[in-house]
Amino acid sequence: MAQKIRKGDTVMVMAGKDRGKKGRVQRVFPKEQRVIVEGVNILKRHLRPRPGVRQGGIVALEAPLHWSKVRVVCPHCQKPVRVGFQVLQDGRKVRVCKRCHETIETSQ
Repeated sequence: MAQKIRKGDTVMVMAGKDRGKKGRVQRVFPKEQRVIVEGVNILKRHLRPRPGVRQGGIVALEAPLHWSKVRVVCPHCQKPVRVGFQVLQDGRKVRVCKRCHETIETSQ
């Protein structure tokens, strides 16, 4: 099954504490229906130092968001949109913006 949100997409957060923020998708977890977006949903973790591996301290990490809280930003109309699918004449299945009906290319 094709994914509507892919790694490298620019998305906008539609709900929650980070509503309105834009960022690039770093990872997608299809089984959990979650995505990690760069610069969004930042959590602080207190890490213990491990000799030879890392220094201890407070580290900021991006936590996964449910993918229903984000929408893909269309590269053509520059707005957060719903994504559909369309089969082209040559047999390729592509993602399509539901607002302007242009194809959405992934820029990784």
